[in-house]
Amino acid sequence: MTQLRSILQRPISIQNDTSISHAIFRLLQGDISRLIVKGDSSDGIVTEKDIGLFLFTDESKERLDEIPISKITKRLTSVHENMTPQNTAQIMMDKDIGSVGVHSNTDGLIGIVTKTDLVKYYFKNFVGHKRVGDLMTISYTSMESESPLNKVVSKMITEKISRIFLKNQKNEPEGIMTFRDLFQLSLKQGSSGIVLDNSDPAVSIVFPRKGFLSESGFGQTTLAKEVMSKNIVSVDYNDDVIMACSAMIENKINGVGVKINDEISGVLSKSDIIKTIPQIKEED
Repeated sequence: MTQLRSILQRPISIQNDTSISHAIFRLLQGDISRLIVKGDSSDGIVTEKDIGLFLFTDESKERLDEIPISKITKRLTSVHENMTPQNTAQIMMDKDIGSVGVHSNTDGLIGIVTKTDLVKYYFKNFVGHKRVGDLMTISYTSMESESPLNKVVSKMITEKISRIFLKNQKNEPEGIMTFRDLFQLSLKQGSSGIVLDNSDPAVSIVFPRKGFLSESGFGQTTLAKEVMSKNIVSVDYNDDVIMACSAMIENKINGVGVKINDEISGVLSKSDIIKTIPQIKEED
């Protein structure tokens, strides 16, 4: 039986007094979605989604390099290295979290297991178990790609989602936008705003966090289609779920479109796959 010690990853950590600006830099630099936050007495976690929701709802006038990441850090749920992926997946579903810390009796926190790690576990062990159509979700949040950027970002905040599908005038999905896309946009957009980590000589970035929601300026004049990622990775309704796992892992994405008769009619996410793991037993 597989145990977590065999699938865990070594996380990237920051201190709890690290600025939010530097945390964003570390996420982009490492092409990762979460960071372990080391505290004086316990460890926490912060995700790309946590930072995105904070950036676009915070009403303070503080600079991002003045706000410590501890302000938005969440408690890290931790499990033992001997726990099975099945039990871990159940805990993540019950708590609605995307990762758990992994500890040992002797060394404390030794790693982290994320949804991606569980998808890799499924990929390696459960070929032929389910079809994409068995697990897919028909409904998903979307907006028109011609919508102003501020309307799309507002929708993401209201729905508390980190990605949104964008459709053309024929109601066909043609792209997807994530908080990562907005972070990347901040690297090159805006002549005024809050300097991102100007204390770091390796980066000099303006992050106009309110600009994305403004009723004037680029938040209003920029269309979602100008920011979105145009490549929607998709699989077929009748494919084995491991095809979707492979696509997510290879492209470093959290979900894929699902085609029925060559039209995208739903989505399959990492969460959809993880929901089925507690029900599966490994073969001896």
